[in-house]
Amino acid sequence: MIASVSLADLRRTPNALARHYTRFRVAERPLLTGHSHQAWPDVAVEGQLEAFTDAATEVDGKWARAFAKAEEVRAGYRRLLDDDAPLALGASTHDLLVRLLSALDLRRRPRLVTTDGEFHSLRRQLARLAEEGVEVVRVPAEPVGTLAERLAAAVDGRTSAVLVSRVLFATARIVPDLGTLARTCADRDVELVVDAYHALGVLPTPVPRLGLDTAWVLAGGYKYLQLGEGNCVLRMPPHAERLRPVVTGWFAEFGSLSGAPGERVGYAPGGDRFAGATYDPTSHYRAARVFGFFTEHGLTPEFLRAVSQHQVGLLAAAFDALDLPEQEVRRDRSVPLTEVAGFLALRCRDAERLRAGLAERGVSVDCRGEYLRFGPAPYLSDAQLEAAMAALGEVVRDRSERARS
Repeated sequence: MIASVSLADLRRTPNALARHYTRFRVAERPLLTGHSHQAWPDVAVEGQLEAFTDAATEVDGKWARAFAKAEEVRAGYRRLLDDDAPLALGASTHDLLVRLLSALDLRRRPRLVTTDGEFHSLRRQLARLAEEGVEVVRVPAEPVGTLAERLAAAVDGRTSAVLVSRVLFATARIVPDLGTLARTCADRDVELVVDAYHALGVLPTPVPRLGLDTAWVLAGGYKYLQLGEGNCVLRMPPHAERLRPVVTGWFAEFGSLSGAPGERVGYAPGGDRFAGATYDPTSHYRAARVFGFFTEHGLTPEFLRAVSQHQVGLLAAAFDALDLPEQEVRRDRSVPLTEVAGFLALRCRDAERLRAGLAERGVSVDCRGEYLRFGPAPYLSDAQLEAAMAALGEVVRDRSERARS
C-alpha cells in the first residue's frame, strides 16, 4: 500500500518523512550532504539483518536469495531509468568503468574524449591511462549550454569513447542535448558513457526520452537514492554484446556457452557480461528494502524532482536574502534553477574554511575546490534549510569581524 506524502508534508516541522530516519537523527541535525551521502531510512537495517539471517540459515545456499535481491535492485534502477535494457551491478562506478574501458579497442582507437568537470573516479583513471599513452582530450565543461556540441566536435576516427556527466558534480549544472551527442557517437561507432550519479533521485532520467538508447549509463545509490555503499549500475546499450571486457570475473561465466580449457573466453548474456566475482550481497539486501520504501511512500522521480527544486530554490532565496559580500561567497544567478539538479553550489574565496565554520555550528555541508555545496534531502523541513543558510551568514560575518579587529 502506498502512503504517499506531499510537498507540504515535507516542508513542515516535523517533516513527515523524518520519523522514518531516526537512526540518522535527521530531525535533530541539518544534514546537507545529500549530494554525497543522504541518510538511510530505518528500514535499511531490516535489509542488512535479512542478509545475515539468510547467510546463517542457508550458508552457501544463500546465493539464490542474494541473486534475487540483485534482481530487485535492477528493477529499482529500471524504474528510475524508465528502460528495460540489461544492467550490470558493481560495488562502485569505478569498478564498472574499468570493466567497460577494458572492452574498448584502444590499440586501434586510442583516443578518449571527456570534460574537465568529471568526478574523481573518471578523472584519475583517465589521467593514469594518459600516462600510459592513451590520448585523453578534456573539453572545458563551461559553458555548459554548448558542452554536448563541443564534445561532438571533438570526436574523430581515432576516438573510442566519449565520457560525460548528465549533471556536473561540482556545480549541479545539468548538461543539455546529450541525445544529440548520442546520435553523433552512434553514427561514428563511438561509445557514449553518461555518468548519471548526480541525476538519479533528483532529476528524472528516462533513457529513451532523452535519446540515450545507444549510450552506456553509469549511476549509483550512495548519494540521493539512500541505498548506501556497494550499489552501482551500468546500463548497457543494445550493441553491448559485441564488447568483450578484458577485466572480467568468474561470475561473468554464469550462463555462458564457453569457458572450457583452451576455448575462447565466453561471457554470460545480459548484464552479467560485465559481472565481477564474489561480492558482499548485504548491500543489495539493503538497497532492495530502500527501493521498496521509496515505492511505499510515492517517492517517484517526478516527485523527488519537485521536492529538490523547492528545496534548492528555498536555499537560493535564503542565501540571496543574506546579502553577503560577493568577494567571500556568491552564486551564479544567471543560471535558472531549472538548469540545476540536486544541490546549491556557492563559489567561495575559501570554501573549506566556511565548511569548517558551519560544522562548528552543527551544519553538515561539503566543498569541492572553490565550491561550497548545500545538498538538501526529502526528510529535511523548510525550517532546517533556512536555519542552515542563516548559519552560513553567521560564519561569514564572524570572519569579517575578526578580519577587521
